[in-house]
Amino acid sequence: MRLHVVPLPSCRRPSIRAILAVLLGAAALAVPGQAVAHAAEYDGFIDVTPSNADAEAIGGLDPRLPTDPGVLGAALSAARADRVAPTRYSALLHQYWLVRGTEASGIDLATWDPNAGLIANATVVDRVYENYGRYQRERAELYWSGMAGMAGGSFAAGFWDLDMGRTVLGVDAVHALGDAVASSIRGLPAEVMSLVPSDVRTLATVGPAITAEDVDWYQKRLLKMQKHIYFDMVPMHEAYLNDGRAAVEEFAAAGLFDENARIAWEGVFSGTKTGYADALFRMASREQNQIIADQWDVTAAARDGVGRALTYATTVAAQPSVPGSGAPGKAAPLSVTGYVDGRQLRLRAPLPAFNWADREPRWEYIVSDIAPSYQQLVETRPGEMQTILAMPFRDFVDTQRVVRRIPDLVRDLSTGWELVEVQ
Repeated sequence: MRLHVVPLPSCRRPSIRAILAVLLGAAALAVPGQAVAHAAEYDGFIDVTPSNADAEAIGGLDPRLPTDPGVLGAALSAARADRVAPTRYSALLHQYWLVRGTEASGIDLATWDPNAGLIANATVVDRVYENYGRYQRERAELYWSGMAGMAGGSFAAGFWDLDMGRTVLGVDAVHALGDAVASSIRGLPAEVMSLVPSDVRTLATVGPAITAEDVDWYQKRLLKMQKHIYFDMVPMHEAYLNDGRAAVEEFAAAGLFDENARIAWEGVFSGTKTGYADALFRMASREQNQIIADQWDVTAAARDGVGRALTYATTVAAQPSVPGSGAPGKAAPLSVTGYVDGRQLRLRAPLPAFNWADREPRWEYIVSDIAPSYQQLVETRPGEMQTILAMPFRDFVDTQRVVRRIPDLVRDLSTGWELVEVQ
């Protein structure tokens, strides 16, 4: 006997949408609730390409990332727990330790704006360098941070000199330097003008016409570079100080390091003075040749000669605050030789032979003068190093002010020129 099956009236063919809904619901039930909660913690904080990586705008790495360390820390822990690839949460990791660093430095990251000028950033400038010094005082192996904190004394002094009523490396002082150089150039025979380097001629011609707006622009360029260095260096140092080698290796896993930085940190981990010194030079190279090199290039090329005039003027006036290091004009004095009308002539002047904004000579000056001087200080006179870094930073800055020596500097620029025939 054949059975005749009659479909029940209530059973209709399920729709595709209904089937998908059932399957998705089953999938949701199959995923542990804890994993779903984890994903919510870091939602929106992974695969972020920072929009403020060069630190030229207000705030942190990117406005999509919070500046609350609790929120960032929870998101980071959740991403790790869910085994998210470190390269995907690199910006989150970077921002977390940046926030931890600014918090330890006493800086409000959310309101840090280099475009606001020096007065608005005066306390921030001090705390940036105080924090570098703190790293060195707490951990003897962190040579680079100690040098950064100490060299920051002359850098910060330049900030204040630039802003001091628009005098003393402000408008009046740049005019004075330009006038002094122009006067000396006018004393040279016309036929030897070809021996005078272009930066010297630019300072002589553009310097006397520098405006307050030019100085304000230049000062803000320096503030941006200061913030950029901090953005790069402080997170990794803060991570190391708090969580040691494993925290630094997470930076490497996240792609925040290149090979030079990895080797530098291996030097820090080595436990040897040789390794610490190698890290000093490698981190200094990262700072100057990678982090802010492009920003110096842009600054020097800007404003129809104003950038060159101001970068050279501040090179002329610089007085490094690391004991044992020499001013640019002493470490690399200007001496050029050339043929004029069949005669070989040498021109010497009380000026630096380079502009700090230029990559190769800037690095040569650091690697041959400032960094070796700091290495010698930290290894042979650690007590002196500790004393300097423990000074109230503003007091230390006051000892570096160009205001105390600008009359002598202008006099030297007017009198120390020499033109001789080479036999």
